[in-house]
Amino acid sequence: MKTIAAIESRRSVKHYDPDFVIPKENLDQLFSLALLSPTSFNIQNWRFVNVVDKDLRAEIRKAAWNQAQVTESSVLLILCGNLNAWNENPERYWINASAEIQNFLVPKLREFYQDREWIQRDEVMRSCGIAAQTLMLAARSMGYDSNPMIGFDQDEVGRLIRLPANHAIGLMLVIGKAIQPARSRGGQLPVEDVIIQDRFSTPD
Repeated sequence: MKTIAAIESRRSVKHYDPDFVIPKENLDQLFSLALLSPTSFNIQNWRFVNVVDKDLRAEIRKAAWNQAQVTESSVLLILCGNLNAWNENPERYWINASAEIQNFLVPKLREFYQDREWIQRDEVMRSCGIAAQTLMLAARSMGYDSNPMIGFDQDEVGRLIRLPANHAIGLMLVIGKAIQPARSRGGQLPVEDVIIQDRFSTPD
């Protein structure tokens, strides 16, 4: 499936075949593609928790308003990120770059994130969102469906997956084979309400 078709046909599906298993080669490819998602300064701060334990999935479902997709989808991913990735051996993010680039970017990276906790957290959210879109479009191109989720108790899910203190959860993502189509689109805003030319108008 071509990229445009994947974008146009991707929908948030809620109901999945609980017996369907995504082949390992497809799953491996999905994860490999996710790792190609861009991150600021190439810090690759996302961490993907692939929940396969059925009992753990059942517990997470309780913390997610009992949404069936949590246990019935083929894949349940919790997309989180390391808030301290910028300061954990950052030289490794540019190991294949020239010394000139390394000597410029590594200090800049530390300068940008140092003592700016809100930016560190924002960066995790951005990275998780971009990676989620990569995963959803890749899954759709393979013929699978998906749904990004924020409807869950983040503290409880964090406890269940033993989320480290220096990590934050961005969202959950389920992937699988739909047994019911997505609901009709709720309504898209017109382009003129979304695209702003140059700058916002000043109020009268």
